[in-house]
Amino acid sequence: MTAGVTVEAPAKINLYLHVTGRRADGYHLLDSLVAFAGVGDTLVCSPADALELVVEGPMAGALAGLAEENIVLRAARLLAACHGVAPRARITLVKRLPVAAGIGGGSADAAAALRGLCRLWGLAPSADDLAALGLELGADVPVCLAGRPALMAGIGEALAPAPALPPTWLVLANPGVAVSTPAVFAALAGRFSAARPLNEAAPDAAALAEMSAARDNDLTAPAVALAPEIGKALRDLGAVPDCLLARMSGSGATCFGLFADAAAAHAAAAALSARRPGWWIAAAPLLAG
Repeated sequence: MTAGVTVEAPAKINLYLHVTGRRADGYHLLDSLVAFAGVGDTLVCSPADALELVVEGPMAGALAGLAEENIVLRAARLLAACHGVAPRARITLVKRLPVAAGIGGGSADAAAALRGLCRLWGLAPSADDLAALGLELGADVPVCLAGRPALMAGIGEALAPAPALPPTWLVLANPGVAVSTPAVFAALAGRFSAARPLNEAAPDAAALAEMSAARDNDLTAPAVALAPEIGKALRDLGAVPDCLLARMSGSGATCFGLFADAAAAHAAAAALSARRPGWWIAAAPLLAG
C-alpha cells in the first residue's frame, strides 16, 4: 500500500437544473449544467488495520454521531466488496461544506473516497465501472467522480462534456437550513419541464449568466416553499452590486451568485457576511475543469 492519499471534494454547482420526468422506480430525470467551485471538503486516506472515519473541520458538528451512516464509509465498503479487498483505511474528512445543502457535499465526499481508496489500495477500475459504482451511492456521485463541468441527464448517470466555461467567480450562501432532497422533489408534484441543454460556449461571465438565466432551477419554488430562508438568500445575493445571476443550486438550501472577477466576488461575500453573520458564505472561482 502507498502512504496517505489526499483528495479534494469540491462543491458541485448546478448552473441550471430542469426536472424532465420521473421513472417508474421513482427516480427523477434531470437536465443540468454542472460545474464545480474552488471550495470544498478534503479527504485523506491512510493505511490502517480497519476501516475508520474521522471527521474534522468547521462543519464536522453537523455529522456528529452519524459516522457509521456516512456515505464515505458506504463508498469504502462498496468499493472493497466489489474488488474483493479488505476495507482497511483511516479516512480523515475535513468537512467545510454545509450538509443537506444542494452542493453535493456528501456526493463529492463519496467520489473523493472512491478515488482516494483506489489509489491507496492499488485498484484501477475503468472510469465507467467506477461511475456505475458511484451511481449506487447517489445520483450526483458520477458527475463528482468526473470532477469537471458536464451536461448531466438521466438520473445523473448520463454525462457529456460541457461547453468551455469562461473565467467566473461565485459567492455561495447557505442560510443555515437543511433541506431534504426527497421532500423537495415530492413538493415539485410532477411539474416537469423540457430539457434545454446548453450547447454553446459562453465568451465571458456575463454571457454565462445570461445563458443560465434563460434556463431555470425547477426545484427553487418547492424548496422555497419548504424553507423560506432560501428566498432571502436569493434576494440578498441578487441585490449585491455586480451580481450577474442569483440562483439556488440543486435542491437547496445553498444559493450562488455569479460574478465577473475575484474582486467583485470577495466584496460581495464581505457585504453579505456583514448582513447575515449566521450564514455560511464563501467566495470561490468556478473551476474550468
